[in-house]
Amino acid sequence: LVPSFARADRPASSDAGPGLKPAYDLTETDDGYALTVQLPGVAKEGLELTAEADAITITGRRAWKQPEGWTAVYRESADAAYELVLAHDNAVDLDKIHAELRDGVLRVALPKADAVQPHELAVG
Repeated sequence: LVPSFARADRPASSDAGPGLKPAYDLTETDDGYALTVQLPGVAKEGLELTAEADAITITGRRAWKQPEGWTAVYRESADAAYELVLAHDNAVDLDKIHAELRDGVLRVALPKADAVQPHELAVG
């Protein structure tokens, strides 16, 4: 069996420069998929979520700016945007996707398309 989702090798956008791949978890339920993406420092204004026929694209830009005259001694992460592209095989109903960003964690509900959901068939 081929997985319904796979991390795509293509970049999320060509003008954003190199991006960080965020940590994420994707689980399947009977009705759909639950995607959780770690985006520390990203506010709703810096988040872009795009759903296409073959991919889900997430781009998150952090709003924090270094204060003037301040010198960093050590930083745990680079000051780059997060980019994640997950390719899928038309398994998602694009019109019913729901997303919520809270405390740097993006939760996305991806309902399965009707063609993918199991149907009970009558045998005659």
